Amino acid sequence: MDAGMTDEIDEINDDVVINARVRIPRAELTWRFARAGGPGGQHVNKVETAVELWFDLARTPSLTDEERERAMQKLAAHLDQAGMMRLVSRSERSQRANRERVTQRFADLLARALIPPKARKRVKPSRAARARRVSAKRRAGATRRLRAPVWDVEE
Repeated sequence: MDAGMTDEIDEINDDVVINARVRIPRAELTWRFARAGGPGGQHVNKVETAVELWFDLARTPSLTDEERERAMQKLAAHLDQAGMMRLVSRSERSQRANRERVTQRFADLLARALIPPKARKRVKPSRAARARRVSAKRRAGATRRLRAPVWDVEE
């Protein structure tokens, strides 16, 4: 996980901190639990440790319209038809660890999706670069002329 991403959980407000401006209240997140496969013996067959996080990205009041559109475009692979974001974690053996892991992944994904794209600066080639390009074209043309067949003209 990137060190630059703000991905902690604000314990006072019980919000998931996405970046300096955006905080998602935990009330907007929905968790579902299921039994997970894998190692764990009998424990894995009895306890619902897999965690599924759902977030209504299409209708969240925590994001501006511009942020919501950008996030929906960038996170399209995680969205269903209704604009609900779904993430799953079942790698840990405890429900609490999976819940923390999936919440952290949610914060990281949303933080990356909200970064606005950098505007492209249009730059003209310098005079020297244009001169190099023209001289390279002349050299290439001269090389092609030298490859042409030579016609012997007798008069």
